[in-house]
Amino acid sequence: MSRISRSEFLSSSFKIGALGLISHVAPIANAWGNQQLQQFQIDDALLIRLCAANDSYVEHLKKAIDLGSGRRLGHDFSCLAAAFTYNGSKYYHDASVIPLLHKNLDTLVEDQAEDGTLNFGNLESPPDTGFLIELFTAGAILLMKDNTPTVAELNNKTKKFLLKAGDALTVGGVHTPNHRFVISAALARINALYPNKKYLNRIEDWLGEGVYNDVDGHFPERSRNYDVVEDNSLITIARLLNKPELLEPVRKNLDMTYYYMEPNGDLTVNDSRRQDQWSGKRITSFYNLYRYMANRDKSARYAGIAKLIEAMDDFENEVVKTHFYHFLEESLMQQQLPEAAPPPVNFEKLFVTSNLLRIRRDKISSTLFGGTDLPTIVASGRSSSPNFFAYRNGKAILKYMRLSAAFFSTGYFYSDGLKKNGKEYILYRKLDVPYYQPLPKNRRNANGDYKLSPSVDDRFWNKMDFSNRPVSNVKSLITKISLVENNGMNELTFDISGSKDVQVTIELCFNEGGNLDGVTAAAANNNFLESGMGTYAFEGDTIRFGPGANAHKNISGLEGERYAYQFGSLRTEGMHVFITGNTPFVHKMSFS
Repeated sequence: MSRISRSEFLSSSFKIGALGLISHVAPIANAWGNQQLQQFQIDDALLIRLCAANDSYVEHLKKAIDLGSGRRLGHDFSCLAAAFTYNGSKYYHDASVIPLLHKNLDTLVEDQAEDGTLNFGNLESPPDTGFLIELFTAGAILLMKDNTPTVAELNNKTKKFLLKAGDALTVGGVHTPNHRFVISAALARINALYPNKKYLNRIEDWLGEGVYNDVDGHFPERSRNYDVVEDNSLITIARLLNKPELLEPVRKNLDMTYYYMEPNGDLTVNDSRRQDQWSGKRITSFYNLYRYMANRDKSARYAGIAKLIEAMDDFENEVVKTHFYHFLEESLMQQQLPEAAPPPVNFEKLFVTSNLLRIRRDKISSTLFGGTDLPTIVASGRSSSPNFFAYRNGKAILKYMRLSAAFFSTGYFYSDGLKKNGKEYILYRKLDVPYYQPLPKNRRNANGDYKLSPSVDDRFWNKMDFSNRPVSNVKSLITKISLVENNGMNELTFDISGSKDVQVTIELCFNEGGNLDGVTAAAANNNFLESGMGTYAFEGDTIRFGPGANAHKNISGLEGERYAYQFGSLRTEGMHVFITGNTPFVHKMSFS
């Protein structure tokens, strides 16, 4: 590790890769007036790892027969540029890299539509163009600072490509909330290279809508996937345009994100409104954000989280092999992290805006969720996951618990919020399903042609003008699930009442590859916990759960009519265990 003063850093900035500090592109690393750069330590060991991994990737690119496509072209361009411009790389000023740079850029130019957009992901898409520009401009910055005769033609072509893209982004529209700031960040990057007031005007227009970030730290999409996007975009705009106020929502989101982290680095996604509610995300994706803010704020908390991520198995692939050019373009990324504070591993945290509870006791963690967007509509932008409980003990993982009742094909239980009562957390929902009477005479027409509308319980649609029909024979189902946690042991109480003799199914899904004991095996990788306690073990860690119950074996169609009508299924991979009963159903289960 070496210590360097501000004057020494500026005089040797090219050699250590801090290429955004001087000359025409000074704002790229100088937005804070260099108050952080008076004296700091370079993280030599990490830079060496990053450079070596990047060199290895460039070697692969040199041997590859075909180019990448889409955003990969921007990434590859910047990887090549980093190797060519960094004097610690074995490809520093290596002429064999130049044809590859031209080939990547020429492909992008060829793919660029007349209006300046790119067809990556969606047709002539301003947002997808913005995502590409974020990756591509890192390399463009490095090559501009290199400014040797070898790259002169490349820089000229780059300028034309980026100015054309900038024209598109100053007028182009968006689809989702995060797109506004992706485009703004891309314009800020182009402006750092080729200043133009129209870029700034467009950025201000998007920022004029406000940056929504709720009291818990959520952005509108409540998505770990797009939290990374919004945090990264806001940091870019903040540092390039000297808008430090944009870092406040970033801090709130990063603070929140840590509590969503499982002990192994997985992130809880139950409350997401985007596609990651059905997949997953790792905290490794947030590493650059925690590192930048740790050095920007001299934050021991963020440094501790960054250090934690550095020790994870996927750090090499997700960061070291991927982000060298981001470290070169921003000097704060190269700085040694400040003294780190160990992140908390014992906490109980309720996020009130998304109705999600996170509890952690060292290697044991649990999640309770009651915040789906009601009524349940299957669409991107709405939270619709029926996964209301999860539990982990080290490597033993209960991925989710669901509950379904054979009640007019209403399918899975979705809670109407999450409330705390003393030490107890409560999920609750009352469903009322009516039958319909004839329309009032003043609502009738001779043709029998009535409004196509949803039933009042949102189960189906018909040309029946349901909202104006009297109802009768209303049937109800009341579901209450409570959780009490005590030092890692979770006790859930199920109380389902209302209509009698309704079949109830509790579904558990454990991570595939473990060993189940105490259960009765059935077809299609299904199991029943008919009585007593069961165990799930994985690589030395165990979850003990139960007791079971077995009143029926009907486990088909648990999703309900909403999905069955389209022949859909929400079943996932895993080891499935079912506990069944009939209403009135009162049952307690523990997990430890």
